[in-house]
Amino acid sequence: MSGQILLEGLLAGAMIGLGAVGLTLTYSILRFANFAHGELLSWGAYLSLSLSLAIGAVSGASLASLDPFSVSVALILAGLLAMALTAVLALAVDYLLFARLRRRGATAIIVVMASFGASMALRSLLEFFYTSKPAYYSRELQIAMPLPGGIRATPDQLLLIGLAFVAVIAVHLLLTRTDLGRAMRAVSENPALAGVVGIDTAKIVRAVWIIGGALACTAGTMSGLLVQIRPYMGFDLLLPLFAAVILGGIGSVPGAMLGGLLVGLCEALAVQTIGAEWRAAVAFAVITVVLVLRPTGLFGRAA
Repeated sequence: MSGQILLEGLLAGAMIGLGAVGLTLTYSILRFANFAHGELLSWGAYLSLSLSLAIGAVSGASLASLDPFSVSVALILAGLLAMALTAVLALAVDYLLFARLRRRGATAIIVVMASFGASMALRSLLEFFYTSKPAYYSRELQIAMPLPGGIRATPDQLLLIGLAFVAVIAVHLLLTRTDLGRAMRAVSENPALAGVVGIDTAKIVRAVWIIGGALACTAGTMSGLLVQIRPYMGFDLLLPLFAAVILGGIGSVPGAMLGGLLVGLCEALAVQTIGAEWRAAVAFAVITVVLVLRPTGLFGRAA
């Protein structure tokens, strides 16, 4: 594998892994596959765009980038606000839909089908407000820098890889070094027993939606910085997200990130060898192979 393919795989894998972390947390706590998670990526990306334009207009400041990156101060502030708003959106979807189903004792398949409906509704709303035309955070052209091993990368690409790993490390530390993280792991292991020992499971559920929404927004914004944003961007990433979760092991944050990197590398290799039209098939192939050979994933545990 050439160094350039490795870089492309790391870039794609970092975005996939970051989105997969929120998805694996949701599954491990709430016990269902949330197919609306991809739309949280799309909403986060568009909220970052709208807020960056609003901040620039209100402040009257130039939206010039922070050299050598194409990222502006307005976009940084907008990204932080968008993370909070995407978390609120995730909480709202849970309050209006999933929480009601949980109270009524809905089966897993009913909740999954409801998540399909939520996904389509959120995507349609996004198209209604923003149309289906692609949008861009910046139209600046960056010159790729030469790196060791014959690799060429833009400053934005290197920045996003670094930020993705920092975000995953922060979530891992949250889960392993804080009381909230320990409570989340307890609920993941046995929700009924966690409630008996005094853990507020409702609080844990809210925390999972907040973390998942914020991470989805981060992944969507980072993905948009590399290419463009579209209402269907989250839907297109959904299969790779699930492939990363299954490959890494459901409930494992490091596993989700590693799974994302591996899926990204496989996609990059497929694009270079057999063509870009086969990119989507790679994630499906990864899911199939893992389910056949190791259903628990790399870091998962048998039920």
